Amino acid sequence: MLKSILSFIAKPFIWLGGLFGRLGMILKIAIIVLLIVLVPFYGYFFWTTQVWNGFDPDYAQAYSHATKEAGDVPEPSGGIVSGDTDETDKTAGRTNDKSCRRSMIVEATANLTNFNVNENAWISSMLLYKMGLFGIPWDATPFFDNKAAFQRGAHQAVQRTAVELVDALGRVRGTSQVDKDLQEARGDLQFNESTWYFSLSPFGPKTPTPSFYRSAIKDLNKFNDRLEKCDAVFDARADNLLEFVDRIARDIGATSAVLRERSENYNSGWFDTRADDRFWFAYGQIYAYYGILTAARADFEDVIRERRLEAIWDELEEQLRASLNIAPFIISNGAEAGWIMPSHLATLGFYILRVRSNLVEIRTILDR
Repeated sequence: MLKSILSFIAKPFIWLGGLFGRLGMILKIAIIVLLIVLVPFYGYFFWTTQVWNGFDPDYAQAYSHATKEAGDVPEPSGGIVSGDTDETDKTAGRTNDKSCRRSMIVEATANLTNFNVNENAWISSMLLYKMGLFGIPWDATPFFDNKAAFQRGAHQAVQRTAVELVDALGRVRGTSQVDKDLQEARGDLQFNESTWYFSLSPFGPKTPTPSFYRSAIKDLNKFNDRLEKCDAVFDARADNLLEFVDRIARDIGATSAVLRERSENYNSGWFDTRADDRFWFAYGQIYAYYGILTAARADFEDVIRERRLEAIWDELEEQLRASLNIAPFIISNGAEAGWIMPSHLATLGFYILRVRSNLVEIRTILDR
């Protein structure tokens, strides 16, 4: 029996060996050269798609320990503007609620981007990922696309945060001038996710996606360096926090709807080749928002304390962390009432809805 199995496995290789032996010398050399190039190329691709460097579901704890370190009273143009300080006082330079410290939200945004493009390779723009499996996109197969989907999900959270930093958080009441570093970072983070070094349409060389994201990291860190020196503004007011959590709630609400649609209409269990894309995108998004929302607690600590949001924010962080415990080896999209193949999409979607419920409650309290 064992001999028959081994013979069956070896048959294709024996056939290929015979075919190779009948080829001419030039074709043999060409095939050998091609294999020398492709084997390490694919080896690197397989390695980068399977190894997740720096992944830590408890990474957000670093932001939860951030404390307010007030320095000298800054000039009216800089610092973190905390709470609901009166506009007149800020303009007159009598603001005592400003402190020269870094923004944890900006720090988390830069660190998440660094995790995606420096600690790990950005999968979506890699040539072999773009080529797919014999022309079939990797997203349409069960192979080598989980990390790419996770990265795209985390990056969506980063993009959403960058928009809010430019539009509201990085300037006083949205009426002052847009911060140049934050604007540059937002533009770079919005760049196409799948650009390689060369393109056929339009034809010519390109700057690859990771280069833009790395540039955004530098701009975010420059803003935080200026903020620490009181040369920039982070407007930590209650209405800004309200808008921020509202936008995040909408973002993850849309992701929850995608999970629900896939779960309800494609009950193929372990054989749903697109379920893993949906799952890991949502997982990456929650992973990023866990850090960003934990960082928001540090930046908006005065507002959270004044509005007595500590208990519900604790629950929010607990729900975010609990959702990261759902990390199965194989993603199954079975029927919710099924007993053989679980429904991982429905399970993750349940946790996302609980997180969204916490965010909506926080928004309601802030809106009173």
